[in-house]
Amino acid sequence: MRSTKKHQGITIHRPEELSTSLRRAWHEAMDESPDYANPFLAPEFAAGIGTHRGRAQVAILHEGRAPVGFFPYERNAFGVGRAIGLGLSDCQALVHRPGVGWDMQELLRACGLSVFEFDHLVDEQKPFGRFVTGTFASPVVDLKPGDGTYAEWLRATYPGMAKTTLKKERRLGRDVGEVRFVFDERDPRMLHRLMEWKSAQYRRTGRMDRFARPWIVDLVDHFFEVREEHFTGVLSVLYAGDRPVAAHFGPRSRTVFAAWFTTYDPELRYYSPGLMMHLRMAHAAGRNGVRVMDFGRGDKEYKDWLKTRELRVGEGFATRPHPVAAAHRLWRRPVRGLRNTVLAHPGLREPADRLLKSVGTLRTSGRAGLGKPAPRTR
Repeated sequence: MRSTKKHQGITIHRPEELSTSLRRAWHEAMDESPDYANPFLAPEFAAGIGTHRGRAQVAILHEGRAPVGFFPYERNAFGVGRAIGLGLSDCQALVHRPGVGWDMQELLRACGLSVFEFDHLVDEQKPFGRFVTGTFASPVVDLKPGDGTYAEWLRATYPGMAKTTLKKERRLGRDVGEVRFVFDERDPRMLHRLMEWKSAQYRRTGRMDRFARPWIVDLVDHFFEVREEHFTGVLSVLYAGDRPVAAHFGPRSRTVFAAWFTTYDPELRYYSPGLMMHLRMAHAAGRNGVRVMDFGRGDKEYKDWLKTRELRVGEGFATRPHPVAAAHRLWRRPVRGLRNTVLAHPGLREPADRLLKSVGTLRTSGRAGLGKPAPRTR
């Protein structure tokens, strides 16, 4: 075990321009700790954000000439920083070799940051400790390899829901077509179908439509083509006959599969296609070498049903003395606090959900009344 010591220097790079040797060193740091096995912590994720968003950088910590730590972030012109892909990333950290320590103020100064905002910080990141304003559960499923069929695995792993789920799958097969599942679908048309479904779901439920932003559409298209050991974009599709019923797109590393964008055909919602999708993915991921399926922070009923344990992730603002940092905290912290209060209390969350859905319905009706088509993802 290496003794804890500070680095000797920090260099700043564009993540999409890292050399092969620096990417290799980053991968090695990921491999040395299970805390950093998540694909959102891979250089490929940072490089994708850098390519399609343009404000990404990575600070590399050195001991002597050896790179030992990797801190990806985004920075605006005022020195306000945020975790790489904030709002899209479900895992954030300074990825480092065992025993490496750092000074938070020195790191922020080297990056030209007055403040650094995060919302899914790995619990292991001790130098961030005093800047964490709240910690939250991130449900995960521990997967075990097995050679049995899906039905056998489902009965052994989730006996309480196996009977209902298999019954719905049989009914779907009779009503629509034989149910089949493709874990790693390579047809890009299905990826665009997923984005269309998800975009409609965002609007229907009053949420921000991520796929109305061209750079996010381009980013997902980009990740679909990435096939690396520490980051592979996996599109999974559940079919009934030739009809797609549900789909998911998310990244995997060698051992961690991150749940990201899941959606389904709303015409078939009574068959519970979203739950079928997650169960099929968990079974297939285990057979493909994945050991952990990470659902990310957030309260959803299906997460409570499927999880085997929870990780903890932190939210907060790392700052150094600066007027911009003070102003940013005064603006952002109340917004986050209000959102967390609503999410933490079912009595508030359910009315808020109903309000958002009503707004989404009004927006959709308004567009229809004006004779304008719903925005497309492409």
